[in-house]
Amino acid sequence: MPNLKSAKKRLRQNKRRQMRNKAQKSAMKTAIKKVLQAVEQKDEQQAKEALKLAMKKIDKAAKTHLIHKNKANRKKSYLSKLVHSLTSS
Repeated sequence: MPNLKSAKKRLRQNKRRQMRNKAQKSAMKTAIKKVLQAVEQKDEQQAKEALKLAMKKIDKAAKTHLIHKNKANRKKSYLSKLVHSLTSS
């Protein structure tokens, strides 16, 4: 445990940020899973709605530096390819 006042404050801040980051990352992963499930079930309408939400969550994670912006772009590209593959078939 920290002894200095500033170190104690830093510990409190880190715990708060860690919880916030964990919740945000979990929400992003859940949104991505929903897109994948909709694609697996070949439900085009549900997949498009889930994709919209997933894009929003991914962008938010990249904006707050939770994930790298290139990783966010990769994920968005991958998911949109999957969803658009439903429309062509």
